[in-house]
Amino acid sequence: MPHREPGARNASVKDVAATAGVSLGTVSNVLNRPDRVSPETREKVQRAMLELGFVRNESARQLRAGSSRTLAYVMLDAANPFFTDVSSGIDAAAEEVGLSLVLCNSRNSGERERSHLALLEQQRVQGILVTPVDPESSALEEVARRGTPVVVVDRTRSDQAFCSVAVDDVLGGRLAVEHLADRGHTQIAYVGGPAHLGQVRDRLQGAREAWAAAGQPEDSLTWIETAALTVAEGREAGARLAGIPARRRPAAAFCANDLVALGLLQHAISSGVRVPEDLSIVGYDDIEFAAAAAVPLTSVRQPRQLLGRTAAELVLDEASNPNHTHRQVLFTPELVARSSTQG
Repeated sequence: MPHREPGARNASVKDVAATAGVSLGTVSNVLNRPDRVSPETREKVQRAMLELGFVRNESARQLRAGSSRTLAYVMLDAANPFFTDVSSGIDAAAEEVGLSLVLCNSRNSGERERSHLALLEQQRVQGILVTPVDPESSALEEVARRGTPVVVVDRTRSDQAFCSVAVDDVLGGRLAVEHLADRGHTQIAYVGGPAHLGQVRDRLQGAREAWAAAGQPEDSLTWIETAALTVAEGREAGARLAGIPARRRPAAAFCANDLVALGLLQHAISSGVRVPEDLSIVGYDDIEFAAAAAVPLTSVRQPRQLLGRTAAELVLDEASNPNHTHRQVLFTPELVARSSTQG
């Protein structure tokens, strides 16, 4: 690499053209349409760029083109491996078409989400994928109305104003509780929250439907609501579960995600509660940590990377296809039974 003195200006396209002995248009073609330039000329220009330490001015290119070479994903919680797995699928699809991926973390805050959306719009990203705090948020509609494609990930909306990619969480809740009912349980807990999260509500709805279909009374399913879907909240829920009188205490728990389930498992083990003999536990998402837990967790599996890849393909199509039509993709979850319910 050439040494650049402090304060020296960056090499320009004009410098590259002069060094290579070609026109400005030829340098532009090498940068933007290399197939139009002969291999010999292209190599000569690239050699001049290397010699001069030329770095493309991407900001100027964005202004001319009207968009950047990036996609963005605004995730709900970067501490949750589910969302990093989704982003991995998005990144793979972006890389295949020569785009970079910008990751933003709303931390389950509508205000942070709106701030990220505004900044990404200013950066002229080609498209935004978002797991929104509220999928009905007007902020999403405003971004789309101003021309930036938006795809909703791991959520559904009441209309078809956007493309969306999600998993049938009501079905997932049914699968989890049907599994526990089939194991002979007559008192179960649903552990998760907060209630405003769509996944929490949908998984609870499925759980209640399956419990009713099994002929069990409504009050024998106890909802232990948590403030967040984290390991710490799972541990705290374990303490609350242990505080229920023995004759009414559920011997099985369906947790709204695997992090909560792992926290519940940690509390059980530290308290001398045997899993699954004294307490059966079902999680949701089937993150890698679920199978690697001290007692491998039964979990409802979501196709995490496929969710991300599909969402990226939809936003890329919307950005480039004038005949694009919005699609709502709903994947089917599956239950993976492991030791936490298979005693």
